Amino acid sequence: MTDQDFLAAQFERHRARLHHLAYRMLGSDAEADDAVQETWLRLSRTGGDDIDNLGGWLTTAASRVCLNLLRSRATRGETEYEETLPDPVVEPVHPAGDPEASAQLSDAVETALLLVLDRLSPAERVAFVLHDTFDVPFEQIGELLERSPEAVRQLASRARRRVRADDGASDVAAGSRGHRLVDAFFAAAREGDFDRLVAVLAPDATLRVEDGVSATLIVRGGSQIASRAMMFANPRAVVQPVLIDGLPGVLVTVQGRPVSLMAFRVDGSRVLGIDAYSGERLAGIRLPA
Repeated sequence: MTDQDFLAAQFERHRARLHHLAYRMLGSDAEADDAVQETWLRLSRTGGDDIDNLGGWLTTAASRVCLNLLRSRATRGETEYEETLPDPVVEPVHPAGDPEASAQLSDAVETALLLVLDRLSPAERVAFVLHDTFDVPFEQIGELLERSPEAVRQLASRARRRVRADDGASDVAAGSRGHRLVDAFFAAAREGDFDRLVAVLAPDATLRVEDGVSATLIVRGGSQIASRAMMFANPRAVVQPVLIDGLPGVLVTVQGRPVSLMAFRVDGSRVLGIDAYSGERLAGIRLPA
């Protein structure tokens, strides 16, 4: 076995942890894979002879790669950073008490946390993820961010407060009970009942449509969303209930082909928002069999 083969074998022992770290930082499986690969390239160029703690070195290297990506997004002002959602976790609807529901909820909580983390600054996100999830000392994070340990402590504290104040994970379980509202939404759309459709939607509801090609389309207002829903209602569509990041949702198919995936945010009596995926964006999402 060559020295490079030995180094690669050591790296593989850390790959899963590094991918989890990068996914928490970036909110994308594909970008996490790229970050892990870049970390390996940096290690292979450096060699392992002068590295005393490989796990710590890899954590720092992967974090630096992710931080550069986050800063690049913010500098360019990409709409994707502001608007694009992480890849959703889509699961079939299971009966209450089904063992699969627990794992399903766990995945949904993870994605709910990612949505909150997306609202943090790059430095806040790095400080929070590294310290609160991976127990990296503030001193080490400070070296990465080029800030004092006390400044990093304040970043992590501020991020922690924002996460607790805006954490959607607690809404996940409640959201799974909103399928009756979703059913009412589609029933009204199919019957062309505009007033009943508007009544299901909150006046300030928001529809986000991602197709993977053009910029994210955002439609605001219950009446505007209702008009769009009636315009695009397809009598041949089959609506399959699913859970999307733990929220009530549907997979819409036409002649067996998936055409749309829609997640509904509800408050118990009204639909507050809809996230819709179609086209190339939908093609990249893992759907239930």
